[in-house]
Amino acid sequence: MAGTLFILNDPPYGTERCYNALRLAGSLAKREGEPVRVFLIGDAAACAKGGQKVPEGYYKIEHMLHILARKGGEIGVCGTCMDARGIREEELAEGCRRSSMEELTGWTRAADRVLVF
Repeated sequence: MAGTLFILNDPPYGTERCYNALRLAGSLAKREGEPVRVFLIGDAAACAKGGQKVPEGYYKIEHMLHILARKGGEIGVCGTCMDARGIREEELAEGCRRSSMEELTGWTRAADRVLVF
């Protein structure tokens, strides 16, 4: 499967890197035949934590991931990074799943484009 792989490193809030990466990923996912995969690594693993409550009017990373998954995007979360942050698999937001460096390696090899945020 070709397409675009997004690798996100930053926490969900505090910078706008994840927000902007997911905006672009969502825009690409709307297009026919444009597969999108997102891998959350390091502090970005916290993006996939379900039940986030943010101030009214603030963007919601969890919601953005859910929309991307509904558009067919695949979202993997580094298992080692989850463990380091105390995030259990059952706490992941809908559409996100525990993944591994091995899977990221395969996704990287298969991708036409790799964008790192």
